[in-house]
Amino acid sequence: MTAFDLRALLAISCGLLLAACGAEEAAPPSTPSLSVSVAEPAMQTLPRRVAASGSITAWEEVVLGVELTGQRVASVEVEVGDVVEKGQALLKLDTRTLAMELRQAEANLQVASANARRGERLRREQLVAASEAEQLIAGEVTARAQAENARLRMEFATLRAPHDGVISARSVQPGQVVTAGAELLRLIRDQRLEWRAELPEAALVQVEEGMPVRLQAPDGQPVEGTVRTISPGLDSRSRTGTVFADLPEPGGLRAGMYAAGEIELAEREVRTVPAAAIVERDGYRYLFVVGEGDIVAQRRVELGARSGDVVEIREGLEGDERVVVEGAGFLADGDLVRVVAASEG
Repeated sequence: MTAFDLRALLAISCGLLLAACGAEEAAPPSTPSLSVSVAEPAMQTLPRRVAASGSITAWEEVVLGVELTGQRVASVEVEVGDVVEKGQALLKLDTRTLAMELRQAEANLQVASANARRGERLRREQLVAASEAEQLIAGEVTARAQAENARLRMEFATLRAPHDGVISARSVQPGQVVTAGAELLRLIRDQRLEWRAELPEAALVQVEEGMPVRLQAPDGQPVEGTVRTISPGLDSRSRTGTVFADLPEPGGLRAGMYAAGEIELAEREVRTVPAAAIVERDGYRYLFVVGEGDIVAQRRVELGARSGDVVEIREGLEGDERVVVEGAGFLADGDLVRVVAASEG
């Protein structure tokens, strides 16, 4: 056999070998890699939820101060965190000077009242001119007003809670000389907190007043609330709006905290599959769809709402396709499976 004949024979042999390998790769698997259970997508009515984050703030925080200037603080009756009732004394000023002013005003009133009675008698007896009598009577009116003002200043010496609530801040100490209008205490009215969450416009338009809100306190306990109102406009730069949600029982939440939560929207009918069918790989979610000959195909999907043990499939799945439930996490695209009942898996 010549060298040319040997080279030709070798080329034919390699070609046959490569063809055999190609045929072997193209052939579908003949042995099932795993026994799996399957399920068909179902249409169910599920609540939709919007995830959001926001700050816990006071529904109304009242700044408290006194109406007198130049008075010294005698005592502060509350600390931060104290729960107080409407009318309760929160702070008291030194009243020694005010008490002296009140006694002086009351003494002046007594003298003015006596002069007014004398002026009325003299006028009846026509012993003085009417103008002089009226001046004596007017003196009583002025003295009474001054006495009332002194009593009012004495009342202002005690700062009282304007509402039920909890003390949230204190910036005053005994002995401090205060001025009118200066902030001394802060009160969260009725201990009422709210959650203020920022939402993009696409989500904001789906939210309505009265919708349930669910947050989680730092101790892990759930906190429920209700959407009270929605901001009428959006921020022109961020294109977001604010949702205000009442938290009647805030639990472990405190004003100033940042909390993540969900707003439950109206229910709708959606396509669902068992949550156990979802496989997460490389940051994406997949389903394994059983096709002809029980060969599975890996299908990337987009998820929606979750409820119990089912999850909404927004994209990536047709309504009549079977998906692998038990055993999905062990499969690869193109595997041959043996479909069994769930109880056998």
